[in-house]
Amino acid sequence: MARIKRGAAVASILMLTAVVVSACKTPYSTPPAATITPIGTNSLFETPLTPDITMSDVANFGTLTALASSGTPQAIATQTLSVSTQDLSAIATLTVQGTANPALTSTTSTLALPTSAPVGTRPTEWTLHKGEFPYCIARRFDVDPEALLSLNGLASGNIFYPNRTLKIPQTGSFPGTRALRAHTPTYRVGSSTETVYSIACYFGDVRPEDIVRVNNLASADVVLTTGQELTIP
Repeated sequence: MARIKRGAAVASILMLTAVVVSACKTPYSTPPAATITPIGTNSLFETPLTPDITMSDVANFGTLTALASSGTPQAIATQTLSVSTQDLSAIATLTVQGTANPALTSTTSTLALPTSAPVGTRPTEWTLHKGEFPYCIARRFDVDPEALLSLNGLASGNIFYPNRTLKIPQTGSFPGTRALRAHTPTYRVGSSTETVYSIACYFGDVRPEDIVRVNNLASADVVLTTGQELTIP
């Protein structure tokens, strides 16, 4: 009995061993068979073949080569472009405005002539000094005497004293010749009552500061002496 049991155990072990060995030799899965996938004629990855060259193509190529060698010009199709006069005018205007050479562009400008003395040549106010009067001031600053009197609320018959301040018009001009007499190279002071201001009025269109400048005087208020010689600018 014991022998029978031992024989059954050995048989079981051998059977189990055989099963294990056969399992190790069996592959997990069988790979699929390789198949060839054809590429369509319209595939993007397909390299296009050169089209067949016909005898007509060879003849055309020969004709073009002969023309190029002989220098015979080949007729080229032309297209007519219709442009209106208004378009041409616009193109011409843009061409002139966009020229790279400024010397080629001519511009026309209109200069406005001043109707009075330039800005800055007339003071807005003037204080009368000894020997001065409104008509003298009008000549000096090229101002209409009537406009000067009107602006200051004065009349021609008024008496004017030194230290009176007058407003000076900034437009208009003196009606006539401003100079009362020719500018002599040398003027001799005839009285101690004369001043640089009165001498400027004597000539009409001379400014006191110009007499001071050309004669190197200390100021227009300097006291003059009889017989003193002054240069009149």
